[in-house]
Amino acid sequence: MENVYQWGLDVIRFVQQIESPAMTVIMKTITSLGAEFAYLAILPFIFWCIDEKRGIRLGTAVLLSAWLNSTVKNLLRQPRPYALDPSVGLDVENSYGIPSGHAQGSVTLWGIIGGWIRQPWGLVLAIVLPLLISFSRIYLGVHFPTDVFAGWLLAGLVLLVYYFGASSIEKLFLSLNIRFRILVVALIAFVMNGLNPEDTSMGGVFFGMSVGYIFMAEWFTFSASRTASGKRPGFLVLLARYILGIIGAVIIYGGLKMVFPPEGSPWYALGRFSRYAILGAWVSAGAPWLFLKLKLAGSREIAVEE
Repeated sequence: MENVYQWGLDVIRFVQQIESPAMTVIMKTITSLGAEFAYLAILPFIFWCIDEKRGIRLGTAVLLSAWLNSTVKNLLRQPRPYALDPSVGLDVENSYGIPSGHAQGSVTLWGIIGGWIRQPWGLVLAIVLPLLISFSRIYLGVHFPTDVFAGWLLAGLVLLVYYFGASSIEKLFLSLNIRFRILVVALIAFVMNGLNPEDTSMGGVFFGMSVGYIFMAEWFTFSASRTASGKRPGFLVLLARYILGIIGAVIIYGGLKMVFPPEGSPWYALGRFSRYAILGAWVSAGAPWLFLKLKLAGSREIAVEE
């Protein structure tokens, strides 16, 4: 591994020959597009304002990709470049190195969104943006090139399942009784937490988001693409949905964080799971219910998209 690390450091040093204060600012801006808060902003927007079916599928894929990344990171426990050579560290992270979460997450997210867009710029989103984000990770010295390659590989596996297996999995899932659907979701969340007990947030979000969507589909059929009158929503309606949804999410996240057990407590993992589960349920069921009550959205029958 030392030879691989040395090669990676040589690549980083070569890339950093273009280093300047302005370039570093640009690269940190680009890298922020692959950060967690970017997904927290984009995914609810798609679910609430564009298409709830595509939103739940995209959210599930991105979430499972992030969980896979975190699990492999904690399993391999490989260092960041700046841990071996502090001089290359233009930024810092608080997790292990391989695989790159920014590279994997951006390929997963934009690889799916780009596939929806039947225009050349969809291909740009799917290829160019992940490449830029991945390059920024090498420039900033927070990832070896091999970390990025590993992230691309795992993202590729996720995309293969999404494009060639998701439809069959979804049909099988929807054929189950609602109790069995909830049980399957609970078992998956249990496995996620069991294999990655260091971070129960992703299992929590998955559980809450999935169960919330199941209840929403059974009890009230929210449509992101319709208003109460059946028309397509205008800009102000979409803006109102998004602002109300985000405000609710912030209140839930911040309020429960103050109430639930703090880090270091023996109940912290359970509290973190519960907090993120409630947050996930708000995104997939709570906010849509509010939009319907305020007549900011309409409803439609939930069915499998052919």
